[in-house]
Amino acid sequence: MRVNKSTRMAIWVAWLLLFPPGLWLVFHYYPPLFTNNETHIFGFLLLICIVSVMPMTINGTTLFCLQGVSLAVFLTFGLAAELVLTQFALLTMLLSIRLRSDEYYRLPLNSLMFFSISLLSGYFYYLLGGTHDFIFTQEPEHFWLILAHQAAYFIANQILITMILLFVHKRKRNLFGRDLVWETVSTIIVFPIGLILFILYQQIGLMAIAAVGIPLISLALIMKLYYSSKEINEYLQKASEFGHELTQRLQVNEVLDLFIQKISTMLPVDYAYILDVNMEQNELHLLRHTEKGIEKKIDIGPLKPNEGISGTVWQRKNAVLFHSRTEWNHIQKGYIPDSAESVLSVPIMRNTNVTGVLVLASNRKREYHQYQLMIVDILCSYLAVAYDNARYHEETKKNSERCALTKLYNYRYFEGVMEREFKKLDNQELKHLSLILLDLDRFKIINDTYGHESGNEILRQMAVRIANFVGETGITARYGGEEFVILLPDIDKENAFEMAETIRQAIAFKPFEIYTDLDSHRSKVLVTVTASIGVASAPADAEDFQSLIRHADRAMYTGAKKAGRNKVAQYAG
Repeated sequence: MRVNKSTRMAIWVAWLLLFPPGLWLVFHYYPPLFTNNETHIFGFLLLICIVSVMPMTINGTTLFCLQGVSLAVFLTFGLAAELVLTQFALLTMLLSIRLRSDEYYRLPLNSLMFFSISLLSGYFYYLLGGTHDFIFTQEPEHFWLILAHQAAYFIANQILITMILLFVHKRKRNLFGRDLVWETVSTIIVFPIGLILFILYQQIGLMAIAAVGIPLISLALIMKLYYSSKEINEYLQKASEFGHELTQRLQVNEVLDLFIQKISTMLPVDYAYILDVNMEQNELHLLRHTEKGIEKKIDIGPLKPNEGISGTVWQRKNAVLFHSRTEWNHIQKGYIPDSAESVLSVPIMRNTNVTGVLVLASNRKREYHQYQLMIVDILCSYLAVAYDNARYHEETKKNSERCALTKLYNYRYFEGVMEREFKKLDNQELKHLSLILLDLDRFKIINDTYGHESGNEILRQMAVRIANFVGETGITARYGGEEFVILLPDIDKENAFEMAETIRQAIAFKPFEIYTDLDSHRSKVLVTVTASIGVASAPADAEDFQSLIRHADRAMYTGAKKAGRNKVAQYAG
């Protein structure tokens, strides 16, 4: 959760008011303890800074050995020395993760937190009678005082973390939850490291830093490599499962939705963009955009090759990885928000051709790694195959459902729709189901006069005119030849009759513009067309969809055609 500006300012003010005078008081009352070994403190400083940026990960839990080194410093050189070295380690650790400008407040916040923890645990140690002038191997009873110091350190740490979450981040924390268990385990593991470092330093001096530090750093490196390879294997397994699931989707929107959903769970994604390559126009068009996993509509306009990050990836056919805004800001087109830092973009390839571009962005710096880019590249290969399969499936389905000439639904598909709607009527999900059957008058004369292709053009225009009028109110289909049918769910016969009359007038009073095929000059002509229309409704007129069609057809022929054409008639029973 973002921290507002006023809270960030308050944290900086609190640090200025508390930290400098607090540090001065500590140096005044608990000065560093040096006995001809002032330079040794720099060895501890080097070690504590190294371990602060090289945590160990064990079973998914991150362990910072900083606390162990700070314990040895406290017992050897006193509270003031521990405070200073801990602040250096904290600064090193925070700088290594490259904070955003709106996260700089974490410097004073964590500085005050570590300062308070060290001060409270150190004062508790002194209160119990703890000193620094003892040899542990000769006075092992000091172990209990050291243990009490670490217990105070642990408790103070838990209380301060809870307070920071509550008052700064406005988030409650379960004091006795899973986090407490892992932090307890972490403390138990790190405590012996600090104690061993302290004991060895008393025995062999500066060599103790190397004796403890080198194995510690080596172990951290080994664990890092181990868990990196383990993480890559887990990513590859997830990618394989994801690819299999993706290729099972048969609709384009389902493919895109699943891809964005899955990749957002695998990677830290604040913003995701999928762009499609339009080969004919040589442009990139935005297909899908999400922010924090929620789909958003934005208009970024088409992008040309080499325009922005996505245009560059498209042109060069190479993925790119940027760790911060300063690396990519000079080539950005403008659709990625100003808060974004890390960016990963991969071309979506199909048969060596770029068919699209994926762009992922995070608000944090250095969020993406090279191995993640490799995983995303694999996932984009799955996406390309799944997207093409879904698009071909939709196209095939569309062709099987639509009339090739008018692009309206064909009668085969329409029958299935009628059957489903009648089930809704039987289940009382609908009160009415009306049908309009429309037949063009004397259409054979039009074909004979102007040619069949001109007749087909009238049918195409007629389909557009009817479909635009009906819109989402009903389902329009070509019944066959020059006949059209309109199904109107939840519309009674009277309203269906009024709609049919409006359609009849829209056809009769507006001529169709065509080019005659029987004229060598293909002259443009205006042709007036009329239609005879029949209307029937269920359940009043029919108990099944076959009866509904039959009765609408009867109304059209007996009530409209035989009555002089260019009329609307309704079934009378």
